[in-house]
Amino acid sequence: MNTQIIRRMARLSGRRLPAVLALVVLLSAALVAPALAVRLKDIASFSGVRTNELVGYGLVVGLSGTGDGTSSQFTIRSMVNMLDKMGVQVNASAIKPKNVAAVMVTAKMPASAKPGSNLDIAVSSQGDAKSLLGGVLLLTPLKGVDGQIYALAQGPLTIGGFTASGEAATAQKNVSTVGRIPNGAVVERSVPFKFNSQETMTVSLNSADFTTTMQVVNRINSNLGGGYARAQDASTIELSVPDKFRGNMVPLMASLENMDVSPDARAKVVVDEKTGTVVVGSEVRLSRVAVAHGNLQIVISESQQVSQPGPFSQGRTVTTPQTNVSVNEQNNRLMLVEGATLQELVDGLNSIGATPRDLISIIRTLKSAGALHADLEVI
Repeated sequence: MNTQIIRRMARLSGRRLPAVLALVVLLSAALVAPALAVRLKDIASFSGVRTNELVGYGLVVGLSGTGDGTSSQFTIRSMVNMLDKMGVQVNASAIKPKNVAAVMVTAKMPASAKPGSNLDIAVSSQGDAKSLLGGVLLLTPLKGVDGQIYALAQGPLTIGGFTASGEAATAQKNVSTVGRIPNGAVVERSVPFKFNSQETMTVSLNSADFTTTMQVVNRINSNLGGGYARAQDASTIELSVPDKFRGNMVPLMASLENMDVSPDARAKVVVDEKTGTVVVGSEVRLSRVAVAHGNLQIVISESQQVSQPGPFSQGRTVTTPQTNVSVNEQNNRLMLVEGATLQELVDGLNSIGATPRDLISIIRTLKSAGALHADLEVI
């Protein structure tokens, strides 16, 4: 077939030949285009390459009257303890913490972080402070799950919002009780882990799937030239480190992270009833089925009718409740819906004229009828 196309192109005039050649090149590129692939590091995690959660309790000072109130007794006690450590004796009853806020400080520390490196930190109000705008975090130790101090945090906060209030109105943009300090923590202790001393490592896929797991195993063994990778379950792969990478695993990790994989997954429909969001996966299929969906709308309105007596009639004013009920039901026709592809499924559901809220009921009914060939997850 390709030979016939070339012969026909050769008979064309010299003016049309470049355009035809360009068209053939584009068509050839489209025919040989690889399937959708992602990097292994985007769908999996590796043992020894993880972040460690750090948390600490501290005080933010310098607030313009938007700090904790007198009801936050832990803030007052924290201020008394802090001043006592600095040699200042104060009475707890004399402290007004309106310019101070008690906060929780969190950070993520990579396993490769060494003493002296910086970490970004998040600062969140713990009491009843109205805003952390303009505040400065005092020196706060950050601890790991083992109770050891790994970093120290301090510095001025960056707030992505504001709050302004008056006697009768309040204006707010975003959340002003949470802030960040870029490079606000300094690592004081590294995680006791020797990455290059591993003889075996574990690759954990973010989503469990046997097809994807075996594809990763085959790709790893093909690239390394041996049976080094073995699947443990639907999401776990055990990898024996080849001898040439013992003591120097960085080149091995670089080759594994950038390995292209075409992940597979079960067909799934995710429904969020709180927001009316419906997400349909590309592998979802719908059998031939007839669907009719009608909205039922009931409106109830209450009003009061006042009946007053005539002048000098010695009567009483009577209030009579009035209730109006209206019912509106759409009379939709029966529609035939079938979807072998995602586009056909979307077109079929749109032909019913259903809103996202209606689609939730329709999808549930289709699943109950056995016409929806996918997992239905409601969040």
